[in-house]
Amino acid sequence: MEEKMSSLDATRADLTLLVLYLNKAEARDKICRAIQYGSKFVSNGEPGTAQNVDKATSLARKVFRLLKFVNGLNSLISPTPPGTPLPLTLLGKSKDALIATFLFLDQFVWLGRSGIYQNKERVELIGRISLFCWLSSTVCTSLVEIGELGRLSASMKKLEKELKNSNKYDNEQYRAKLKKSNDRTISLVKAGIDTVVAVGLLRLAPNNVTPRVTGALGFVSSLISCYQLLPPPTKSKTT
Repeated sequence: MEEKMSSLDATRADLTLLVLYLNKAEARDKICRAIQYGSKFVSNGEPGTAQNVDKATSLARKVFRLLKFVNGLNSLISPTPPGTPLPLTLLGKSKDALIATFLFLDQFVWLGRSGIYQNKERVELIGRISLFCWLSSTVCTSLVEIGELGRLSASMKKLEKELKNSNKYDNEQYRAKLKKSNDRTISLVKAGIDTVVAVGLLRLAPNNVTPRVTGALGFVSSLISCYQLLPPPTKSKTT
């Protein structure tokens, strides 16, 4: 009986975490993003059901991002952590400004594609400018993550020397730095993938980055985003 109750409690806890996860607007947006790019991979730019799903999901995602540029502005004016080198600070603020600009311009793209704003040529121009802002922000993100990983690596090596007579994995500070390093590595991989996705959306290299390649990479990037939004695992109780 106790085993059944503990199993039920564990299931209830998992469902609670799932509900909390799905209640996040950001999580729902990334799930829709996975559907969008998965459809792009299937359609390969050809007309049909998959392309219709791609376009419909893309338009629906823009609703999630209405007024989201405020988040970028908030990050832009927020102070950087003390001790951050000036080049990384400038790159980080450039990234925030570019993302805020992308999200702001993306609202006009939504107005055009939903039929509220009728100037189709201007909407296409605004759409390309916004994508170039996103492309530039992914490059800035990659450079920031590379710089921060270098700083983390140096501090971890220094800590390893201090802990040479003990198990470094038993040290809480070392484990925290290792987790932060792993998180930044994942962010670096995602930023690199998103750079190629942006190149594909802008058709800067149509022979190499085809709609199918863009869809596949966008789908992988979306799964990484979904993983990054997962709540931290809860510690199981021991008797």
